[in-house]
Amino acid sequence: MFNGIELHQLYLFAILTGAVILLFTEWLRIDITAILIILALSLTGVLGPEDALSGFSSEPAILLATVFVLNGALYHTGLSEKLGEWIKRLAGKSLERAIAVVMPSVALLSAFTHHVTITGLMLPPLLKLSRESNIPASKLLIPLSFAASLGTTITIIGAPAFLIADGLLRQAGQSGLGIFSIAPIGLALSLVGMIFFLFLGQYLLPANHGEDESIDHFRLEGYYTELVLLPDSPLIGRTISEIEEQQKDILKVSAWYRNDRPRAKPYGRKKTQNGDVLVIRTSPDKLATIEHERGIAIQPLEKYKETFLSPQENENGKGELSSQLVQSVVAPTSELIGKTIGKINFLETYGVIIISVWRRKGWLRTEISRVKLREGDVLVLKGDDKSLKRLSEDQSFLMLVPFRGEPKPLHKAGLAAIIMILTTIVATLNVIPVEIVLLTGAVIMILSGCISVQQAYQSIDTRIYIFIAGAIPLGLAMQETGTANLLAGWLQGLVLTWDIHWVLLTLFLTTGIVTQIMSDAATTALFGPIAIALARGLNLPPEPFVVTVAMAAVTSFFTPIGHHGNLLIYGPGRYQFSDFMRVGIPLTLIVAVIVSFMAPMLWPVK
Repeated sequence: MFNGIELHQLYLFAILTGAVILLFTEWLRIDITAILIILALSLTGVLGPEDALSGFSSEPAILLATVFVLNGALYHTGLSEKLGEWIKRLAGKSLERAIAVVMPSVALLSAFTHHVTITGLMLPPLLKLSRESNIPASKLLIPLSFAASLGTTITIIGAPAFLIADGLLRQAGQSGLGIFSIAPIGLALSLVGMIFFLFLGQYLLPANHGEDESIDHFRLEGYYTELVLLPDSPLIGRTISEIEEQQKDILKVSAWYRNDRPRAKPYGRKKTQNGDVLVIRTSPDKLATIEHERGIAIQPLEKYKETFLSPQENENGKGELSSQLVQSVVAPTSELIGKTIGKINFLETYGVIIISVWRRKGWLRTEISRVKLREGDVLVLKGDDKSLKRLSEDQSFLMLVPFRGEPKPLHKAGLAAIIMILTTIVATLNVIPVEIVLLTGAVIMILSGCISVQQAYQSIDTRIYIFIAGAIPLGLAMQETGTANLLAGWLQGLVLTWDIHWVLLTLFLTTGIVTQIMSDAATTALFGPIAIALARGLNLPPEPFVVTVAMAAVTSFFTPIGHHGNLLIYGPGRYQFSDFMRVGIPLTLIVAVIVSFMAPMLWPVK
């Protein structure tokens, strides 16, 4: 023992100091830091191996993984994108109406989906709204990002901080938090946030117009390919206008062929027939989805499918192409520039087929085989490993990378919505443990085809999952070693005579400052045990204290670096650091007052 501090507490202080330094400096990824925390707790004997690893099977970690899968299903079915476009249409053409529509809508979506996901989803529609309505992008994007963060306070699945808070309360012998137990505070904060930007915040923001190309910074769009209508196609008998209207903005027809002859424009009321070939401009995800849709196929794949069948597949009659989908760039010095794809005969020369072309400028209004290659054209190819290796060694091509498009079962968007709604309703009833309900919902999403098993695994942010698995035993160690009680004792001496509202306000502001240099989950894991011990020392219920810590961790807008969503909009909005502080500091102070008064109302002092 050293000055009343036990050896295990000294070890824990050293581990906490190291964790804070690593999380602040980001010298290591947060998941690696979490693993080091687990190892340090175990090797120093602060926790036994079973307790040190308990975070991996903890309720917060399971909840987080299931929420990622549910969110992934909403994304892959296109439901999230549809909601984004719907919100944009409702927003109208005035700034006040846009704020009044976007902020509450985004807040409600963020209650069930990660706030960065929602911010990223709404960024392109709002930049488009900014250009079409001449509204400065900078007056839309900070309200968007702040609303997404405020919305995470409506449910405990909205942010990892609340899942950690729930876990800490359960470790302390409390009943934990219900999925909507914090909703009154979250709804109040979201409403106040909207009112703040309507009457004050918009005037504190700069008037910067966003960059026109901001939506295109993330990946290529506008791939050209040939679509053939098979006998059972639901597109047969429809006009081109009807097909484009059904596919919304993800498919545009640039040419139409029947019996290898082009059809004359205007297409008007001419209707499609079996075997028609449509040259279309589409998204990478739609391109990847075509092979999984009934009655349509990519013409080159349909034409040469027998060539790519493996002997075993031919015998079984499965009809699956045994090859990979990759994309390559035509090199500036390529001898193929100026030649048509058909004349080059990629199948005979390289053993691959071209299924799509991406070109930076101009429309392709002819068959893929008649396209003359240009420098910088991106070709989407299909072939076996041997053929792709031979192509990669050819100096006519610069890169050979996997095609990034993902199949999306867009026709199952309604089903995904029903599953999500029913899962939320059942979780609210508290008849079945919430982690079991959400896990069931995630499994149903997979079994119903709303998301594939591979996509489900890919949708889980393993870094965040592992980080929470490391943060949970850290909170447990603070309680079991008495470190939380020790720190809380020091605080108790300071606030012993204070009213609970002033105590919570101080706790909020302290947590809010620290969360600017640490993630919301890390800050909650650090301050949560201290808050519980402080509440017990004051003979008060711990729930208001822990909820205040979690609220501060996710709604403190002192700087733009406190939340990743702010970093996402920083460039497109052409913001400066001070822009966030100008609106963030007053809004955070308002939020702090509301939380410090509402938390004791929801969990009254007995």
